[in-house]
Amino acid sequence: MIVVAGEALIDLVPQGTGALAGLQPALGGGPYNTAVALGRLGSPTAFCSRTSYDAFGEALLDGLRGAGVDVSAVQRGVEPTTLAVATIDANGSAAYSFYVEGTADRLFTAPAELPAATRAVSFGTCSLVLEPGASAYEELLRSAAEQSVFTALDPNIRVGLIPDPDAYRARFKSWLPSVSLLKLSEEDARWLGGTPREWLAAGPAAVVITHGGDGLTAFTRDGRVYPVPGEEVDVVDTIGAGDTVNAALLHGLSAQDALSAEALVGLGADGWTRLLRFAARAAAITCSRAGAEPPYASELGDI
Repeated sequence: MIVVAGEALIDLVPQGTGALAGLQPALGGGPYNTAVALGRLGSPTAFCSRTSYDAFGEALLDGLRGAGVDVSAVQRGVEPTTLAVATIDANGSAAYSFYVEGTADRLFTAPAELPAATRAVSFGTCSLVLEPGASAYEELLRSAAEQSVFTALDPNIRVGLIPDPDAYRARFKSWLPSVSLLKLSEEDARWLGGTPREWLAAGPAAVVITHGGDGLTAFTRDGRVYPVPGEEVDVVDTIGAGDTVNAALLHGLSAQDALSAEALVGLGADGWTRLLRFAARAAAITCSRAGAEPPYASELGDI
């Protein structure tokens, strides 16, 4: 079982140009997209979050169930669902503004234990910023690491939600000793500061950096670097592309029985190249269609 911990929200995606363009609601949130992608790839997956009893919350849970994701660990609340208003530029890249005050996912509390047979837990995005839930997810991250459970972190920075950048950067560094695999975009890496070598020295066994359409690069604790190119595709938008990479990496590592810090280093050039190419193919499919619509296993084939 791979557990994905973090927010589920509704993306409001413009259907035209200008501030008053019509908005189409879509299921979203970085962790939510990762869980759906894992389910579609066929990995046994559970979602650990807190969602509203409102109609959006019900739709989010239906989306998870439709992807085969276990939702028994999802907490519920009467507060409204978080909303993220997307803006799509000429290259298909998305930027967001958020409506998060008093929403259900912010009141997440750390569970007493992880679901049975948990092999890995994935964290990231807004859930690690917005209190009081951020501290609860942080507690779960540290607890999982203490139990020798594989942990994956994608900070997926949303600058508009971070009131004190220096405090967040310090907090990010404090998480690294509890992280097995760190994945982040080039933009996130620049904003956070530091280098893959510095982050590896702090804890993770591997760091994967995404370069948009130019591919991905993995850095491992033994000093190796494994770059792969991106897959050419006609981009509709990039919503959910990074989340799809998260899911593909975790699914691929599970398929290679490599969900441990030691196994990450031991993958070698062949294992890392196959894994990263698999993730690049998955992300390309997501970018080829509107919204966060990650691929199914049948669209990708074996890793």
